[in-house]
Amino acid sequence: MAEKEKTYMPQSTAGIMRYMDVEDRIKIKPSHVVAISMVFGAAIILLKLFA
Repeated sequence: MAEKEKTYMPQSTAGIMRYMDVEDRIKIKPSHVVAISMVFGAAIILLKLFA
């Protein structure tokens, strides 16, 4: 039995792009997002206190 190849049609113009198939993306762990937001929040608080 022959294997089927995935064929991709130009679907981006219809707004139905399948982003799960895209491998060229930045992968960030959720814990990194939380840590970055906490550092950003702490920096804002420090700037309000000392500036």
